[in-house]
Amino acid sequence: MSTTVAPLLVELFVEELPPKALRALGEAFAQGLADGLREQGLLAPDAVVTPYASPRRLAAHLSAVRAQAEDRAVQLKLMPVAVGLDAQGQPTPALLKKLAALGVDTAEPAALVARLRRQSDGKAEVLYWDSVVAGATLAAGLQKALDEALRRLPIPKVMTYQLADGWRNVHFVRPAHALVALHGTAVVPVQALGLSAGRHTHGHRFEAARDPIEIPHADAYAETLAREGAVIAHFGERRAEIERQLAAAAARVGGGCRPIQDDALLDEVTALVERPNVLVCQFDEAFLAVPAECLILTMKANQKYFPLLDAQGRLTHRFLVVSNITPADPSAVITGNERVVRPRLADAKFFFDQDRKRPLESRVLGLAKVVYHNQLGTQGERVERVAAIGRAIAAQLGDATLERHVDRAALLAKADLLTDMVGEFPELQGTMGRYYALHDGEDPLVAEAIEDHYKPRFAGDALPRNPVGVCLALADKLETLVGLFGIGSLPTGDKDPYALRRHALGVVRMLIERDLPLALPALLDAAVPVFGDRIRDPREALTAFIYERLHNWIESEWVHPAGPAAGREAGGSSAAAGYAKHEIDAVLALRPAQLREVPRRLAAVRAFAALPEAPALAAANKRVTNILRKADAPVQPVVDAARLVEPAEQALYRALQDVQPQADAAYAAGDYTASLQRLAALKAPVDAFFDGVMVNADDPALRANRLGLMALLHGAMNRVADLSRLAA
Repeated sequence: MSTTVAPLLVELFVEELPPKALRALGEAFAQGLADGLREQGLLAPDAVVTPYASPRRLAAHLSAVRAQAEDRAVQLKLMPVAVGLDAQGQPTPALLKKLAALGVDTAEPAALVARLRRQSDGKAEVLYWDSVVAGATLAAGLQKALDEALRRLPIPKVMTYQLADGWRNVHFVRPAHALVALHGTAVVPVQALGLSAGRHTHGHRFEAARDPIEIPHADAYAETLAREGAVIAHFGERRAEIERQLAAAAARVGGGCRPIQDDALLDEVTALVERPNVLVCQFDEAFLAVPAECLILTMKANQKYFPLLDAQGRLTHRFLVVSNITPADPSAVITGNERVVRPRLADAKFFFDQDRKRPLESRVLGLAKVVYHNQLGTQGERVERVAAIGRAIAAQLGDATLERHVDRAALLAKADLLTDMVGEFPELQGTMGRYYALHDGEDPLVAEAIEDHYKPRFAGDALPRNPVGVCLALADKLETLVGLFGIGSLPTGDKDPYALRRHALGVVRMLIERDLPLALPALLDAAVPVFGDRIRDPREALTAFIYERLHNWIESEWVHPAGPAAGREAGGSSAAAGYAKHEIDAVLALRPAQLREVPRRLAAVRAFAALPEAPALAAANKRVTNILRKADAPVQPVVDAARLVEPAEQALYRALQDVQPQADAAYAAGDYTASLQRLAALKAPVDAFFDGVMVNADDPALRANRLGLMALLHGAMNRVADLSRLAA
């Protein structure tokens, strides 16, 4: 058996792959091959897997792959001895049939019996068949791994194309034209997509030094492609080279210019070129009168250009192009890109000029003709609902001026949906509303709120800048949540077409990070009635949904005990520094109405858990909870001191009379840490009570009084959090 270990290179050469999927396809291809070879024992334990992906290839380099896997000892459990051997110790027909199915020669029964092994499985003596299975060869193992890796690729949309023979069809992301499979210097005879493996591939479509290109050794793949094919095959290296060239080109422009930061655009451009060449272009400075967001989006979305910003972060009239060719004279490429972008920018300017000819308010009536949802009415009706909810939120904050601003902002917030600019670029909704509102002379707070009411739009996005925007954003998100929950359009599994999880997290973040004195039940009470009889009351399900999002957010993203803002300020990056699940459960089990209290409650629970008395009190609280749960009827926290006959219950009652006012005072002052720490004084009397007092006494009056004492204790201990959740 060969034990040769050598590097393996597999490349699939195809037509241009979808750029937004390229990186994932490359990583999945390499990982799929590695997993398949590892399962068959062909991948060495210390092997390094390197994925390659360019617009016209998916490849993987695995640094240490065996020519053949090691043989494996197999121990196969057959059947009980009593079933497999007869009274004379000869194989029964059942045993012979089992062995024959395994491919064992059964012509010599006596020899078979000699090879059988007997061993008890704890119940009976069992027959085992021991054998050695030859390890998989690389040719067979790679074929299996390649087939499985291709089958599992995350292909966004499959193509069907015909092979050269004119008979067979292939289903793949793009037509494939060459397959390379090298183990060291040797070709591995595998096939895929109608292709047989060889050592030849193709380089850059226009600038390769030769075609085809021969890969002499698996380790020479990247270097050979770069030298002879003018291709940087590694996605990450190509991306880094683009970043380097972008920075260098910006430096050549001078004035502190820098290219706009956009990881998604950088990934997409990396997936469009095989050897990048960054060029500096420019457009007419007159276009800078158009809002920068419009110009930037036009250049990025339509042309994949990188706009240049000056030292103050303002858009300049220059932009960077990542070209896939490197001519000696780049002027034609530069001129061509400048000529292409001009009509795009001219369209943006035309839309902007046309939109400003009509006040934003004049478009509001048109929203009555735009369907929002077939069960929830039009955008016009939605505007009315958002305005009503927004006014209620401002009223809860007790600010009449804020209420007027929110009402005005709500009226105008969706009007830009009917503008030409947003019709062309839906991503600019809200942004254009702010520009047009300012142009119409609206209050700047109202204009900012129009833009900000969509925030936060994604995880980590900024919150609205001013109170008007916060109220309007809350109203908008609550209207969406209540309406869609009210008609039963809930997220299921990984499907959330209306982004309700994002909306719920936005509500949570604004209430907590803006420290708003707003109770969640009161917010829902304000939002539900505005729908009239269009919906069923969703408050119970929606409340549970919002607290679930809060729990997940704390558990996954609060990397600092003081909360998300403190975590960011401290530069925290490890979830281990955040709160444990049982700490979060303890706080959220009570569903505090004001979410802004959650960070302080969590901090209080953590401080309490550090006390030496905490484990015993948590365990006692769990016991009290169980006692009250098993009571025949709800128990009121009422105690008749005259019926306290045992010294331990009298002592516990006195301790409660002493501790509870102190804990309640701290709670009322918002000092939840002090409130919980006051409870430490209850440890000794609680322990003594459970050691010496029977709660469920035979005397009904005595039992009821002791249950009342338990209810009193339970109430005192669980105002900040459900401490029973801290019990081991």
